[in-house]
Parts: sequence; structure tokens; C-alpha cells
Amino acid sequence: MTRRDGRSDDELRPVTIAPGFAVNCAGSVLYSCGGTTVLVTAQIADTVPPFLEGKGVGWLTAEYAMLPGSTPTRISRRTDGRATEIQRLIGRSLRAIVDRQALGPWTVHVDCDVINADGGTRTAAITGAYVAVAIGLGKRFGPEKAAEVLKESVAAVSVGIVAGRPLLDLDYSEDSKAEVDVNVVRLGSGGLVEVQGTGEGGVFSRGQLDQLLDLAEAGIDRLAALQKAAIEGA
Repeated sequence: MTRRDGRSDDELRPVTIAPGFAVNCAGSVLYSCGGTTVLVTAQIADTVPPFLEGKGVGWLTAEYAMLPGSTPTRISRRTDGRATEIQRLIGRSLRAIVDRQALGPWTVHVDCDVINADGGTRTAAITGAYVAVAIGLGKRFGPEKAAEVLKESVAAVSVGIVAGRPLLDLDYSEDSKAEVDVNVVRLGSGGLVEVQGTGEGGVFSRGQLDQLLDLAEAGIDRLAALQKAAIEGA
């Protein structure tokens, strides 16, 4: 069986990262992978939440939304349970690489707005958000402090089993019929931040999970190289 777009089983969708898309933000990227496009902005404020006041540490928070025209059927602008779960995932993923002590009493606000959805929106948001935050910190504080605040990179990708085949970077047509669906968030150095796996059509074995994690690792290595190039070229 050939994938809809002709990719091999271990191939990412075409990725483009366009920095500086939103000119009023310290950091922003328009991130696209195949038919999924996410606008990510990073704004930096000289305040912190009340629970961190006077502690000398910073914070990072994220919001996520699918815009009304991002899918064939209009999506309401209200924040639902799915959006809340995803924005918490994005925040956790980015805080895993932020040295909040080095940041100091500042808050990084990350906003991820899905313009077009064709599967993998949460993983695209995380991967694009790292680039937006890195660029934003560099512009606001300079490259030396940005390097102190961001300990390393983070990226994410989806993997799954469709018709018995382990596949990397599922689009919506694949995700909607996957027997197994897994989202993997990983640091550039290799540490796993989060693995979200579900047997949509039944159970899956440890061996199958290992296959999927191997696919995800290779995909994230490629994404990390693209992130690095985008930051250096911004």
C-alpha cells in the first residue's frame, strides 16, 4: 500500500519554518508540515504569575487553538477540553528546556494557532514553538542569555500503526484510521519529555511500541536539524 502522498513509511511530511511571520512579536514562526500549518508567536513580559512573585524565577505558558477555518467543518472559538489538554502539553514540553532561574522574573507567552489542520497539530505546535521561543529570547535578551535560558532543543512527532504498518508523521487520513496512535516529545539530547500512546483499534505490543519509538527518534533528529537551521537563519 502506498501512502496518499507517496512518502515512505519512515519519511516526514515536507516541513517549512518561516521565522518572523508576525512582525509585532519578539519571536514567531509559520510552521508547516504537509497540509498542517500553525502560526506560533512568543511574547515576553516583565511580569510573572502571582505564585512566583518575589522568587526571582520566570515562567513559560502556552495557549493553543484551532482557528474556525482550519478544518472543513467550522470550529468554535471557545477553548474545549482537547485544546486545554494540548496547550498544557505544549507548556510542559517547553518548560522542560527552560532554565527559569536564568530567565529571571519574566514570562514567555507562547500562542499556537492552527491555520490549517491535516493531522499532527500538537506535535507541529511544539516543534514550531521551540523555534519561536529561541528567536524571541535571542532578540529580547541577546544570544548569550538566550543560550543560558534554553538548555537545549525540543521537538515532537506523531507515529502510528495503520493497516498493520508502523508509519512516521501521520496525516489526518492516516490518523483517522490508525490502530495505534502515539505522539512523542523528545529533547535534542535524546531524553523523552512525553509519550502519549493509544490503541485506537485494540492493544499493541512492547515490540510495536519500540518500533514506533525508533521511527519517532529518527524523525525528531531530522526536525532538530531543521529547527537549528531556522534559528540560525532568522
